[in-house]
Amino acid sequence: MFITFEGPEGCGKSTHSQRLRNYLEGKGHKVVLTHEPGGTQIGKHIRELLLDPESVLDLKTEVYLFAADRSEHVGKLISPALCADKIVISDRFTDSTLAYQIGGRGLPEDLVRYICMVSSGGLMPDLTLLLDVSPEVGIKRAAIKGPEDRFEKEKIEFHRRVRAKYQEIAKGDPGRVKVINTDDRGIDDIQNEIREITEKALNEKR
Repeated sequence: MFITFEGPEGCGKSTHSQRLRNYLEGKGHKVVLTHEPGGTQIGKHIRELLLDPESVLDLKTEVYLFAADRSEHVGKLISPALCADKIVISDRFTDSTLAYQIGGRGLPEDLVRYICMVSSGGLMPDLTLLLDVSPEVGIKRAAIKGPEDRFEKEKIEFHRRVRAKYQEIAKGDPGRVKVINTDDRGIDDIQNEIREITEKALNEKR
């Protein structure tokens, strides 16, 4: 099963993906936890370029770098793990590219969707957990982690467009994308909802 965590900056993807991995392993599942960009050796170098606040990238160069990272990620890590009957949990996947490059950057939807299709080899998650948070709350949370990266430094209007695109994606694919509000909730409460949704999806896939 292929599970992805999505959401704007500061929504808690890293925390909850790690907790879900631990929970599923405790249930006896074999789990691979990964992330984009940077889930492979080549991807780590691409991640540095993409997130470095000093990087000045053309908008198409940016989306092509995300695509190169994903192509490596799918081919060398995700697909082999799925073929080995493991559960793969990824912190970000194609929905991030759609939300950030179409919603945030304003690139043409047909171009970005085509790039996502090619770079992923048509692979789609079985379940996507969209951790929703208002930009104002999310950016404050992200700032606690340390220095801002290229995306965290964007203006609030950028983050509002990203969130709106995520919500549009979820509305268009409610069977796959489950929206979980994280604004004013404790971590344990959110994680319990994530586990319930995941267990239901696993039972349906059996």
